[in-house]
Amino acid sequence: MNTLSTFDGLIPEWEEQASVFLAWPTADGDFAPWLEEVENTYVAIAREVAARQDLLLAVATEAHAAHVRERLSVSGVALDRVHCIFMPYDDVWVRDTAPLSVVQQGQGAYLDFKFNAWGGKYDCTDDQQIARRLHASGFLGQAPLIPVDFVLEGGSVETDGAGTLMTTTRCLLNPNRNPKASRAEIEAVLCDRLGGRQILWLDEGHAEGDDTDAHIDTLARFCSRDIIAYTACDDEEDPLYPSFCRMADALQDFTNLQGERYRLVPLPIPSSIRSEEGDRLPATYANFLIINGAVLVPVYGDPADQIALDRLGQVFEDRTLVPIDCLPLIRQYGSLHCMSMQFPKSLGGKGG
Repeated sequence: MNTLSTFDGLIPEWEEQASVFLAWPTADGDFAPWLEEVENTYVAIAREVAARQDLLLAVATEAHAAHVRERLSVSGVALDRVHCIFMPYDDVWVRDTAPLSVVQQGQGAYLDFKFNAWGGKYDCTDDQQIARRLHASGFLGQAPLIPVDFVLEGGSVETDGAGTLMTTTRCLLNPNRNPKASRAEIEAVLCDRLGGRQILWLDEGHAEGDDTDAHIDTLARFCSRDIIAYTACDDEEDPLYPSFCRMADALQDFTNLQGERYRLVPLPIPSSIRSEEGDRLPATYANFLIINGAVLVPVYGDPADQIALDRLGQVFEDRTLVPIDCLPLIRQYGSLHCMSMQFPKSLGGKGG
């Protein structure tokens, strides 16, 4: 097994990775009306991941796996790094259903938190089993899977890798998650399980149309131990403007454990993207994915795409920035980070 991190807690995304996990959309799933477009986005992501590390794919059946391999093969994806894992799943948003990678008392582990479909909004019978089924596949290596009797989604918490966790009150204090737990009790779980020595709470900011109750990975992301990239709004006519301004003010006051302020990098909001029913969709550039040597950045065919790429390029100077068309994904209220989960090389999984 590779050398573990020098800290206890949630392993940050920028550490060297063994693999990325995706659940490939099915013909009878929520993306059925736009399946070809969505698969094009998945192929683009698969190509970039498999060029740098292993790709774990949840697929529904042998026929589904054959279809996926054909799509990837004709697109020149490195199939020797693609591993299909057969399992049933309700949805593709594995950021919230896959296990979280941690170091606890110097030992690597995967945490299987409870999942209740973002507060009981959807059926999630199979999604509740994803972490266990993925771990049972053997592709995550020998580190144990530890069940945690607490509702938590991976997209709801961020770490600076140095003892600070960041989340939102709108999500973690929502009574649809852990209704009997007080704020202090929730903080105690985050500290005990994810290595938090301080919790930074955002009370403001949300992406309109977001059904996760303001996951932090749509709003503010640690890019390193001292940098936060965040969703900013400069259009005073946008209904989101007042709340995002208050969120930006709160971020200005956030400090690490040494009392040092973080460097803040504002990311624009694309022009309003609407569903076929006219509802605004929660498109943000904060939903990027860090992989080995690259950052995959969601883009939406908007002039703000280039602004976001330029600003993130100044943050991730040692990584290649790769724009990924996420207009198809946003139709189901999620984007690039929401549909993926990375696993660190230090825990000894496939590719480790």
